[in-house]
Amino acid sequence: MTATAALRDQLAAVGQEHLLNFVSELSEEQLGALLAQIDAIDLDSLPGLIETYVRGDTPFTAPADLEPARCYASPASGDPGWDVEAFKARGEQLIREGKVAVFTVAGGQGTRLGYDGPKGCYPTACVTGKPLFQLFAEQIRAEGERAGTTIPWYLMTSPLNHDATAAFLKEHGYFGLDPENVMLFNQGVMPSFDPETGRILLAEKGLIATNPDGHGGSLKALVASGATDDMKARGVEHIAYIQVDNPHTRCVDPVFLGLHAHAADSSGEFSSKMVPKVSWDEKVGVFCQSSGRTCVIEYSDLPDELARQTDDAGTLRFNAGSIAIHAMSVAFVEKLESDAAFALPFHRAVKKIPHVNPDTGKHVEPEAPNGVKLERFVFDAIPLAESSIVYETDRVEEFAPVKNATGVDSIESSRALQTERAARWLEACGVSVARKADGSVDAIIEVSPLTATCAEHLKDADLPESIEPGSTVLL
Repeated sequence: MTATAALRDQLAAVGQEHLLNFVSELSEEQLGALLAQIDAIDLDSLPGLIETYVRGDTPFTAPADLEPARCYASPASGDPGWDVEAFKARGEQLIREGKVAVFTVAGGQGTRLGYDGPKGCYPTACVTGKPLFQLFAEQIRAEGERAGTTIPWYLMTSPLNHDATAAFLKEHGYFGLDPENVMLFNQGVMPSFDPETGRILLAEKGLIATNPDGHGGSLKALVASGATDDMKARGVEHIAYIQVDNPHTRCVDPVFLGLHAHAADSSGEFSSKMVPKVSWDEKVGVFCQSSGRTCVIEYSDLPDELARQTDDAGTLRFNAGSIAIHAMSVAFVEKLESDAAFALPFHRAVKKIPHVNPDTGKHVEPEAPNGVKLERFVFDAIPLAESSIVYETDRVEEFAPVKNATGVDSIESSRALQTERAARWLEACGVSVARKADGSVDAIIEVSPLTATCAEHLKDADLPESIEPGSTVLL
C-alpha cells in the first residue's frame, strides 16, 4: 500500500477522504504542500471537534451565579485601598532580575485602516508617524535601560504577514533592540468546515481552506515555536501580553506585574487589566465572577438586564471592560498546552468561504455564509488559573486602539488620545497646556517612549513652561 493510499484510509475513517480527490492533478510540489497541511491536522480529535463545534451550535448561557469581578482600584483614584508603591517595587524587582518578557500578538493586517501591510507597520504616532512596532520596541528598550536589564520581545505573526514583518523589523534595525532578543513565530491555523457535512473545505484542489486559530491560539504557539523554552533559558518567569493595535499599552508595567506575581489573591498565573465601560452596551468583554473564578463574558453574551444593572451610586455593576492586556506565567502557559484538561474551547463563526466543490472540482464563490471557522480566545484561559486578578487602569492612559480608519477606535481617535495623555503627563509636571473651550488640547503633542513611558518619567526631563495654542510638540 502506498503512503497516499494509507493516508486515504486514515482520512476515510474520519470522513475527510475528499481531501485527496484531486491528487492526480497536482504537481509534486503541490502534493507535498497538501500532505504537509493534512499532517498538521490532529485526525484523531477531528470527529469530536466537528460534532461539538461544526455541526453543533450550542448558544451561550450566562451562569446563574454570575457576579461582577473584584478589581484592584486604579491608583489614580487617590485611595485605591492597597499599597501601590509596595507592589510597584516588587514589579521593578522582577524586571531588574530579567524575569519579564513582552509578547505581542501581531498577526493582523492593516486592511481596515486602508493600509496594505502588517498592522504593526502602520504609522500611528500623532507627530512623527512612528509605526506601532516602533512604539513598542522603544518602550521595551527604554524600560530595559531603566532597569539595567534585557527584556526579550516575542511577536506572533501570521502566515499572511510573517515575512513582511520580519523584513520591516530588519530594515529598521529592530528599532534599537538587539535582534538576538527579538523572536518572531507564526500563529497556528485551523481548517475551515462545511457546517452540513462536517467536511474540511478545499480552497484549491491542492490547498486546504484555513483560518487563523484566534488570539487564544497564541498560547499554543508560544510553546510550539520554542518561545517558552527560550524564555526559561533566559530566566523569564512572566509574560506581558499585549495586542498590536493599542499604542497606549504599557508594555512593562511594574505595578501590574507586582500585583500579578505577588498579590495575596493572585496565583501569579494569569492577570488582566480593565477600564470602566463608557456605557452599558459598549462592545467590550466584561470581567465577571462565576463559581469562584474570574472570567470574561463577551458583550454579546451578557444579558441586557445584567449589563444595565447599576449600584446605589448609579454606577454599572458589570463595569470592568477588557482591553486585552494580560500578564501570565510561563509555567501556566506550558501547563495549558501539556494537559488536555486545560484545553481552551473553540468559538464558532459562520462565514462566506470561497472553496472548490470536492465532487466536481469547480470553484464556488458563495453568496451567503457557507463555512465554519473555529478560533480560540485568550481570555478563556482566565478561569483555568487557580486565582486570577483584575487591575483597573485609566482609559486615556492605556487604551487608544487603532482598529478603524475613522470613527470609534480609529487612527483619528487614537491620535487625539495620544495628545490628551501627553498633555496630562505635562500638566502633572507643572507645564501649562493650552486647551479649547470644550476641554480638548489645543495642540498636537507626542512624547517618545524613549523620553517617558509614564508621567513620572517626565519629572526629570527638560520641559517647556507651557504648550502654546495650535503648536505641534515632540518630546
